[in-house]
Formats: sequence, structure tokens, C-alpha cells
Amino acid sequence: MRGLAVLVVAMLATGLGGCRAAMYSALESVGIQKRELLVKRVASARDAQESAKEQFASALDRFRAVVEVDETDLERMYDKLDHEYRQSQAQAERVRERIDSVEQVAEDLFSEWEGELDEYSNPALRADSKRLLEQTQRRYGALIRTMRQAERSMEPVLSVFQDQVLVLKHNLNAQAVGSLRRELSSIEEQTAVLVKQMERSIAEANEFIETLKHRPSPRDDTMSGLSACGPRPDGEPVHMGATRIPVQFA
Repeated sequence: MRGLAVLVVAMLATGLGGCRAAMYSALESVGIQKRELLVKRVASARDAQESAKEQFASALDRFRAVVEVDETDLERMYDKLDHEYRQSQAQAERVRERIDSVEQVAEDLFSEWEGELDEYSNPALRADSKRLLEQTQRRYGALIRTMRQAERSMEPVLSVFQDQVLVLKHNLNAQAVGSLRRELSSIEEQTAVLVKQMERSIAEANEFIETLKHRPSPRDDTMSGLSACGPRPDGEPVHMGATRIPVQFA
């Protein structure tokens, strides 16, 4: 239970504005390394993108439905469309936050890994570790670029969604429906681009996760603390002896 106490104290410290170092140290004391955190955060970002893709597709279906409704139903349809837009906004923000969290842990992991290369006494082992680091950085670089491209693809769709929701809000009449009908083709095209980018990013994330899972840790026995401050990392259930303790981080 001592490990759990350390973990809880670090969680509280981080929640009050403590440093990432305290959280990393606590997680490492119960066997959770930065590489595992990176895998989890990439998976979390992938899941957020999957949810966003589904939400934007749902919003598109709602826009299609609006152009077919009778004018007397416009206010009801506006409420539904506005809800879909706000849900899309929330999902887009969640994607951004998850990608930011991936970058945070990746930067910390690579910084530490580079620093630990000097700790090797065996030149061959140092060279192997450096080569593995460079390979991982290249693969990560491709992943984060793809994720950011998918993130950027949400903005034009959100802008069009917002414009049409406002048109409908201000003009609950046939003229507003006509505007939506004229923009529907553009909305469909931009949503298709968004979905394609999301799917590409999701596939890249899955490949990166599998690659990292099957690679040995660069230095499993040496994970030093870091001084940078920031939000808490996500955590998987922690195993301590025969006890399984589910730990969730915000």
C-alpha cells in the first residue's frame, strides 16, 4: 500500500499545481514508465479522433436532414443542429487536448532518453540506444504531423457549421434552408476530407502503439525525475502484488 500512498500524494500535488516530476516519480515507483504513458496518451488521442470523426459525420447527417424539413419544423431542427454543432466543437477541443498531452509526454521521454545516453559505459550499448532513440523520434515525428493535420482539418468544417447554424438561428424561414442547401455540397466535401485525415491519423497511431509496445525500454532501470510542470498524465490500472488498483488521471 506504500506505493499507492505515494501515488495519491503525487496526484494531489499535481492537482494543486505541482510539477510533472512528482507524478512521473510516483508512477515509476509502482512500475509505470514514461513509455507506457506515451502509449496510453497516443491511444487516448486516437480514441478522441475516432469520436470526433463520428460526431462530425452525425452533424453532417443533421445538416442533410434540415434541407428537407418543412418550414414549420425549422425551430425544432435548429435546436438539434445547434446541439450537433456544439458537440462537434467539444469533440474538436478534446482532440486538441489529447494531442497536446501526447506531445508533452513525448518531449519529456525523449529529453530524458537523450540525457541518459551519457550514462552508458559500454559504447556499443550506447550506440544501440541512440539508434533506437532516433528511430522512435522519426516514427513519432510522422505520427504527430499526421495528428496535427487531422486537427487542422476540423477547423474549416467547424467554421462552415457555425455559419449555417447562425443563418438558421437568425432566419427561421425558407431563405435559411435555401442557404443551407447551397452550402451542403461544400460541407460534405470538407467533412469527407476531415474523415479521411482522421482515419489516416488513427491508422498511424495504431502503428506507432504497436511499434512501441514491442520495443524494449531504453533504460528500464533508470528513469530520473524532470523539472518541467504541467497537467497530469493518464494512467492504466496499477498492479501491486496481488492487488489490482484502478487508477484514473484526469
